[in-house]
Amino acid sequence: MVQLYYTMKKKLVLLSVGISVLTFLSLFLLGSCKKDKILSDTSAKLSFSKDTVFFDTVFTTVGSTTKQLKIFNTYNQRIKISSIRLADGANSNFTLNIDGIASNNVNDIEIEANDSIFIFVKVTVNPNNSNSPLVISDSLIFETNGNIQQIQLVAWGQDAYYHTPNHFAPNFPAYSIIECNAIWTNDKPHVIYGYAVVDSACTLTIKENARIYFHKNSVLWVYKEGTLKIEGTLDNPVTFQGDRLEQSYKDIPGQWGKIWLSAGSKNNEINHAIIKNGIIGIHVDTTATNPTQPTLKIENTIIENMSGAGILAQGSWVEAKNCVIANCGQYAVVFNIGGKYDFRHCTIGNYWSYSSRQTQSLVLNNYYEDVDHNIQIRNLENAYFGNCIIYGSIEEEIVLNKYPSAGVFNYKFENCLLKTKLNTGDASFFSNCIVNSDPAFTDISKNDYSLTSGSAAINKGNVSIGQGVPFDILNHNRTIDVAPDIGAYEKE
Repeated sequence: MVQLYYTMKKKLVLLSVGISVLTFLSLFLLGSCKKDKILSDTSAKLSFSKDTVFFDTVFTTVGSTTKQLKIFNTYNQRIKISSIRLADGANSNFTLNIDGIASNNVNDIEIEANDSIFIFVKVTVNPNNSNSPLVISDSLIFETNGNIQQIQLVAWGQDAYYHTPNHFAPNFPAYSIIECNAIWTNDKPHVIYGYAVVDSACTLTIKENARIYFHKNSVLWVYKEGTLKIEGTLDNPVTFQGDRLEQSYKDIPGQWGKIWLSAGSKNNEINHAIIKNGIIGIHVDTTATNPTQPTLKIENTIIENMSGAGILAQGSWVEAKNCVIANCGQYAVVFNIGGKYDFRHCTIGNYWSYSSRQTQSLVLNNYYEDVDHNIQIRNLENAYFGNCIIYGSIEEEIVLNKYPSAGVFNYKFENCLLKTKLNTGDASFFSNCIVNSDPAFTDISKNDYSLTSGSAAINKGNVSIGQGVPFDILNHNRTIDVAPDIGAYEKE
């Protein structure tokens, strides 16, 4: 009886061990089967070692270099990438080696669970070829379970100074910091990719005939306590534009971001510059408390073909002479949330033709609505326009956006040529102005806002204002006539 008991117990133990082994094997096989199964979830996405592959080596001859990109499968199942390809296909400057396969278009690449593969990217470019684009770009396209993901590829197409991001922060654009008190000359172009920052207590000086090119959405940002000095000349202006050099991009707006003079930047000066084809030409942000000098002095400068605004000034202090702000998709000049402004012998001509413009060329404003929907008053201490043209293609080109019951709203137009339906009878605000008479610009289709002989602006300026700005944007003398012409150009 005792022997039978021990025999039965031994069999039960063996049976229990057997069941445990079978359970373990079953679980192991199930886990193995799960890992062997290809993930088909349409929400599944790949992870990458970087979101942009930069080729930052500048070659002195025809050159090539190789960069690597790592692609991760972070799931517990295999994943199949339906397609990896270059967006520009056979026309691309880039070539790929995808997990050992030398091809620019590979299908059905599998990555094991919690594993990764490498893609090696090569570019061949001659930066000494002046016909090459400044920036050569393409994108790697990945298609997985119907999801499309992209990685940008960027290389330099010409020998230039490239300012590329090396600082990265969450929820903020990637940026680089320009060397403190740098001087940019005209020996080679400067190309800005991302945000290029003039740091606090530093000055960036840009000398005559320098060429500054911006990649898409890129920004030159003058940080608080920083300063920008642009020192162009009549014969050798400083040029700011997008980095697409093809003829078809010559006059296309919206190719880059803006020049941003942020809150607290100081003593900024721009002379003889051409700023074109961006989103906002110059964004002048709120001044520091009780500044003793204007945030920006700008003279002899053309700002044109901006998809947003030519000058956006917010509670700041700007003085402008002999400037042309033309052909902007929304506003030519915005004086927003108060500030101090003095514009003399400037031409605002807005004949935007890329779409139907509904917004006025000039806006004055003295308030804003905060995040809690409360009205905040910001006094417009002064907005003075002397001997200026404000004209364009719509019936009303001026908006006076004053808060009805509070705030200072001081403005004056003196000896100006205006396109407006406003009541201009009050001499406190409109003195000796000409309303709705043709300025007869030379050729608005070519952004030529000089005056022809039939212009209503000829010899109609205020003499004392003209004496304060004795030479026009082309260095023609204003003081030899009976009276100066209105606007930035003096008719010879």
